[in-house]
Amino acid sequence: MDKPTEQFVPGQGVDQGDVPVSGCSARHPPGFQVPWHCHPTAQLIHTVQGVMVVSTDGAQWVVPPTRGVWIPPGVRHQMRMVGEVRSRMVYLRPEMVEKMPKQCQVVGISPLLRELILAATEVVTPCDPASRDGRVISLLLDELVMLPALPLSLPFPADPGLMAICRRLMDRPDDPSTLADWAQRFGVHVKTIERRFVRETGLTFGQWRQQARLTLALELLAKGEKIVDVALALGYGSPSAFATAFRQQHGVPPSAYRCLEDSVSRSQARSSSSRRAS
Repeated sequence: MDKPTEQFVPGQGVDQGDVPVSGCSARHPPGFQVPWHCHPTAQLIHTVQGVMVVSTDGAQWVVPPTRGVWIPPGVRHQMRMVGEVRSRMVYLRPEMVEKMPKQCQVVGISPLLRELILAATEVVTPCDPASRDGRVISLLLDELVMLPALPLSLPFPADPGLMAICRRLMDRPDDPSTLADWAQRFGVHVKTIERRFVRETGLTFGQWRQQARLTLALELLAKGEKIVDVALALGYGSPSAFATAFRQQHGVPPSAYRCLEDSVSRSQARSSSSRRAS
């Protein structure tokens, strides 16, 4: 059944491209879902607090706090919130982002870009390019071109058989079945199913399962689950094995990630207070 595509409503029209660049802020409760929709504009979402899961027809992206997700114009997507999510969004007309990637990706948000996104949500448009607001937008566009992509995507295969495997691994990440086990169940040679996996996802079976487990880890940690419980739920033999894999993928141990949202929230509160005081 085809997924319906709806025009974006929560942005109240700022995504329509009436001006070259526009921005807004949003706060969503835990479990809130934005249905399938698309924008005529490109969209950069900066997650300030909580975890956002963005899905398209062919992949899924998990966006942890302090990171962002880039969504090109016209790409159908839906969003699901894990925990209370605070985010800031910038919409840009297609002609403004011709040098940007043509596919979705999770991106790093530098301190400078973070402040530019915040400033963009307060810009009154249209504005004179020579004005302060105009210079903010110009610098924002310069920074966008330098966005570093992060390995937080989970590509899905089109093959129904492979997709059945992926669904099982998402529902039961602790399933220990090997690729040979799956090949036997489907009645095909293990090398055949291995080639299909790489061709359709760009990842081996083991790499895909590891990626799935570590993206699910972000969701579970955001819900407040204990690290040892997350490790066992994801099928790792010990918390230390999970911590090692998590650090290799995300650059910090799970314990540091657990504290990340609180530290970011405190930093944002100090920044807002300082801005109001000035």
